[in-house]
Amino acid sequence: MKAKVALVTGGTGGIGTEICKALYKRGARVVAGYNGGGNSAAALAWQAKMRELDFNIEVFYGDVSNFESAAGLIEAVEKNVGPIDILVNNAGITRDTTLKKMDLINWDMVLRTNLDSIFNVTRQVIQGMMDRGFGRIISISSINGQKGQFGQTNYAAAKAGIYGFTKSLALEVANKGVTVNAVSPGYVATEMVKQMPEKVIEQIVAQIPVGRLANPDEIARLVAFLAEDASGFITGSNFAINGGQHMY
Repeated sequence: MKAKVALVTGGTGGIGTEICKALYKRGARVVAGYNGGGNSAAALAWQAKMRELDFNIEVFYGDVSNFESAAGLIEAVEKNVGPIDILVNNAGITRDTTLKKMDLINWDMVLRTNLDSIFNVTRQVIQGMMDRGFGRIISISSINGQKGQFGQTNYAAAKAGIYGFTKSLALEVANKGVTVNAVSPGYVATEMVKQMPEKVIEQIVAQIPVGRLANPDEIARLVAFLAEDASGFITGSNFAINGGQHMY
C-alpha cells in the first residue's frame, strides 16, 4: 500500500517535531513545514538531526499566514512528494499583552498565523482530499481557546476560532471520506516552556490535577490516532488534553 503523505505546519517546533515522528512511525511520508523567517539553515539542521534518529522527514518552506505562500508550499509538496492525505495545522505564535496595551500589529500577526493559516493551507488541499475520497485534517488549538487567558485576547480568539472552522468544515466533507478534528493541549513541556522561570512553571503545574506538564509526544500520539484510517468515524470533534486543568 502506498504511504500516505502528511504535512505538519510548524513541524520543526517542539510539538510539531513529535507529531512528525509519530506519523512517520505509523508509516506516513512526512513533510515538516517551516517558516522561522525563512531560516532554511535551521530547518536543514533539524532535518539532519531527524535523520540521525532514523526519521526521514522532508522540510519545505512556507509562510502559512500568507495565502500565496501557503499555496506555494502545497504546490511544492505535491510536486516533490505527492498529494497530501493528512494535514496537521500546527503552526502558531504568541504575542502576549493585555488588550489595553495590544497594538494592531500584534493582534493581526497572531490572528493571521494561528487562524488565517488554517484557511490558507486547508483551502489548498480540501478539494484533492474530496476527489480521492480520503483526508485527515487535524488542527491544534489550545486550552486557552476554551477557557481564555489573561493577556491573550489575540491568541485565545484565534484558537477559539478553530472550533467553528472545524465543525463547519466537518459537516461539508463528512460524506467524502474526509474527517476534520481539533486538538486542544494544555501546558506542554516544550523547550520554550521549560525556559520559563521555575517559579512560573510551579504555579502552572499547581493548577493541573495530574500534577505535571504534558510531554510533547502525548499530544503527538493523539494526533496520530486521529490520522489513522480506522478513525474515520471521528469528525467535527475537539479533544482536550490538559491533565484535567479545564473540564467542560
